[in-house]
Amino acid sequence: MSITGIRWAGPRALLVELTDLASVLAFHHHLQAEPFPGQLDAVAAAATVLVKFATHPQALAARAVVGDFDVDVLHYEGGREVTIEVVYDGEDLAEVGRLTGLGVDGVITAHTSQVWTAAFGGFAPGFTYLVGEDSSLNVPRRTSPRTAVPPGAVALGGEFSAVYPRQSPGGWQLIGRTSAVLWDLGREQPALIRPGDKVRYVAVAAAETGMAPTVASRTPAIKNPAENDELVNGLAVESPGLQSLLQDLGRPGLGDLGVSASGAADQQSARQANRLVGNEPGAAVVENLLGGLTVRARGDQVLAMAGAAVPLEIRSPDGVALRRPTGSSPFALLDGESLTVGVPSAGLRCYLAVRGGVDVQPVLGSRSTDSMSGVGPLPLAAGSVLPVAPVDGVRPVGHPETSTLRLGSRTADLRVTLGPRDDWFTEEALRTLSGQEWHVTEQSNRIGVRLVPNAGTGESLARSREGELASEGAVAGALQVPPSGNPVLFLADHPVTGGYPVIAVVVPEDLPTAAQLPPGHRVRFIPVDPSTLEPLAPAVPLHHEVPAESGAISEGIPS
Repeated sequence: MSITGIRWAGPRALLVELTDLASVLAFHHHLQAEPFPGQLDAVAAAATVLVKFATHPQALAARAVVGDFDVDVLHYEGGREVTIEVVYDGEDLAEVGRLTGLGVDGVITAHTSQVWTAAFGGFAPGFTYLVGEDSSLNVPRRTSPRTAVPPGAVALGGEFSAVYPRQSPGGWQLIGRTSAVLWDLGREQPALIRPGDKVRYVAVAAAETGMAPTVASRTPAIKNPAENDELVNGLAVESPGLQSLLQDLGRPGLGDLGVSASGAADQQSARQANRLVGNEPGAAVVENLLGGLTVRARGDQVLAMAGAAVPLEIRSPDGVALRRPTGSSPFALLDGESLTVGVPSAGLRCYLAVRGGVDVQPVLGSRSTDSMSGVGPLPLAAGSVLPVAPVDGVRPVGHPETSTLRLGSRTADLRVTLGPRDDWFTEEALRTLSGQEWHVTEQSNRIGVRLVPNAGTGESLARSREGELASEGAVAGALQVPPSGNPVLFLADHPVTGGYPVIAVVVPEDLPTAAQLPPGHRVRFIPVDPSTLEPLAPAVPLHHEVPAESGAISEGIPS
C-alpha cells in the first residue's frame, strides 16, 4: 500500500502522504483523470498530494474512501519530453562543485547526463521542482537567500533542480541560465514543464542561446482612455489610493502550474457587493485597501460598497458635494459624478461593485489580480478606465443589507482545525497557539497575515523536531510557522506549496474576518472539531492516531 497517511488540512482539504515520487505522480494523475465529487484542485508535492474540495461534506466523503486506493496498481506512463538549453556560468557553479566534490566540469556532466522528472509546481507560475536519477547534485540552499534571482536562472536546491521563470527572491544555488520561456500565457499550455514531464538539460555556449528569457504573465487588461475613446460606459480612476485591485472569486484548479486561486481576500463581502447591484457572485469588483479611491462615472452607474466600514462621498462634475451613500446598500453614480472612498473606521479592505461588473479580459479564466504570481490585470492607476459590461436579462438591484464585517473592536476570534503538521510542535506550543492573543504586524498583505505574540509576555511556537519539511501543498487559512516560531496566516495569494510546517488551518467561514485584520489588531485562535466546528473539549488529545485497514493513518487533528 503506497498511501501511508491521510491528514486533514482544514475542513475542506486532505493531505495524502505517499511512499515515493512514483506513487505521488500515479495518484495525482488518477485524480486528474477521475476527480472526486467536489474536487477543486489536487496539488502534487515531494511525498504528498493535497486534495481541495468545495465543501466539507465532499471532503468527508473522499476521506472515507481514499484510504482504499491501492496506488501500486495505478500506472503513470509519464508526460512529455522537454529539452532545456543551458549556459553553465552561474554564480554558484564553483561552490556547487566544491560542495559535491565534482568540480565545475563534473557538475555540468552530472546535470546534463541524467533525466530529470517534473515532480510538482509551486513558488511561482512555471516554477517546477525536478528530481534527478541520482543524488550526486544534492546540495543545501544558500544560507542567505538572494533578494532577486533573474528569470531563466537554472538552480539546485536540496534534491531538486529548477528554472526560475521570473525575477524573484530565492535561496537556491545558481549554476547556469537558459533562454527557454518557462511561462507564457500566449501558449495553450502556459507552463513549459508540467508534473510528470521528463526534462533533459543540454549545455550550450552563450552565443547559441538566442533571445533572453522572458515571461508573459500579465496583460494590461485595464485600458487607458486615450486608447479607448469610443468607451462610454465605465468608471474612470482618478485616484487608486494605496492599493486597488480587480478581483472576482479566483481561479482554482491551477495549483500544478504554481498559480494560486487568488480572488477577493474577503469573498463574503465581494459577494455581497455584487448581490446588492444585481450581479452574479463571480463578477469582477474593485478591492480597495485603506480607502483613498476616487472614481468618476462615464455614463449612469449603479454601485455598492461592502466590507470595511468606509465613509463615501459623491461630488458633482464641478466638485460640489452632493450625497453620502452608506455601505451595504446600492446607490446611483450619475454621468460625470465622482465617488471618493475614505479611510476605514473598521476593517481593512472594501469592495466596490458596479452593476454589470467590471468587463476586462479574463486571464486563466479569472479577472483577479494575483499579487504573488503576477497573473491577472495590473493594479489600478490614475487615468485608467474600468469598462462596465451590459446587463443581460432581468437582474433586480438588491435591498440594503447588514454589513458582512464581523471584526471585533479589540480581538478577533478565528476558529482553527489543528494540523496537518501539528505533530511538528510541542504540546506547550499547541496550548500557546490558542492560549494567548496574537498581534497583526504591518508586514501583512494579500499573501499572508504575519502574527507576533504580545511583547514581553507572549511566546512563540516551539517545534518538537529538527530538520526541514519537504515542500507540500497549502490552503488558504493555513498557519505556517517559520523557524522564528511566529505564524503566518495564508490569505488568497498564498504560495501553492510551502516548506514550513502548518500547525493549524483557519476554517473557511472565518477567512473573511482574517482578510479584514488591520495592523495592530489582536487575534485569538479557537481550536474546533473539523466535523462539527464545535470547540474542542479540553480532554481531547492534541495528537490523535486512528487505525485503518492498511495500518495506522495519522489524522494530524482530533476527529
